[in-house]
Amino acid sequence: MAKTQLNVRVDEDTARAARERATARGMSVNRYIEELVRQDAGEAGRAFVDAAADFMRQYESVFAEEFTEARGTGADEGHG
Repeated sequence: MAKTQLNVRVDEDTARAARERATARGMSVNRYIEELVRQDAGEAGRAFVDAAADFMRQYESVFAEEFTEARGTGADEGHG
């Protein structure tokens, strides 16, 4: 995968924490930050999917009823 350079400015405490945590994990700061972003993006994606699934569980009967009625109406019109 091609790499793109991204320059970020952070305060010294944040930079120090990033260096320390990357070193503790045996990786570069670049790799550490890349992993954090991937994890965050994955969590956001999971949160969206979980919320969508929860919404569908809550309103499944409403959608089923609405779409069943819509299909029934369309079928009646086609045979009339």
